[in-house]
Amino acid sequence: MPEPTATTTPVQSEQTEPAKPRRASRKSATAKSDAVRKTSPRKTAVKKETEEPSLVPAPIESEVRAVQVANRGTYIEAVGRRKTSVARVRLQRGGKSASITVNGRPWEEYFPTEVLQLMVSSPLKAVGQWERHEITCKVSGGGTMGQAEAVRHGISRLMLELNPVFRKALKKSGYLTRDPRRRERKKPGLKGARRAPQFSKR
Repeated sequence: MPEPTATTTPVQSEQTEPAKPRRASRKSATAKSDAVRKTSPRKTAVKKETEEPSLVPAPIESEVRAVQVANRGTYIEAVGRRKTSVARVRLQRGGKSASITVNGRPWEEYFPTEVLQLMVSSPLKAVGQWERHEITCKVSGGGTMGQAEAVRHGISRLMLELNPVFRKALKKSGYLTRDPRRRERKKPGLKGARRAPQFSKR
């Protein structure tokens, strides 16, 4: 009988599979990201220098302004108004004499009554600047009462421009307020602004 031949089974080579990397836990991942953030320098955003428009308003030709005039020195100018009267008042810095001139005449001659004189001098006396400055006025329109109040309004604005501390005293006395009252115009069909003709039944 034939002898049984020994069957040899091929030996399979053991292939070692590479070990799968373990997934890092969330805590370790966050710890690493924090460490990277601490070590890595922060990128500072460079702002582009843009020329922004200046917030300072442009100089406006206001009613109260300081003007430099050749051969006249520096003076402060203000405009006062009342009814239809307009007064342009100037205060000469470093004036030679302490006086008030209205339309080229002394103020006491231009405003002869005591009421008008008290009205013109009241803002200067309220701030303690009476007989300390050389003031010239040019006033036009209206009557003597309206012109006197216009000069008072202009002088009050001068004092405010000269020293802003005077604002409290001037405002309290009401010298800085422009009085808007004026004569009401005549209406057609009426004898005046409000006066109606007498009613006649027959």
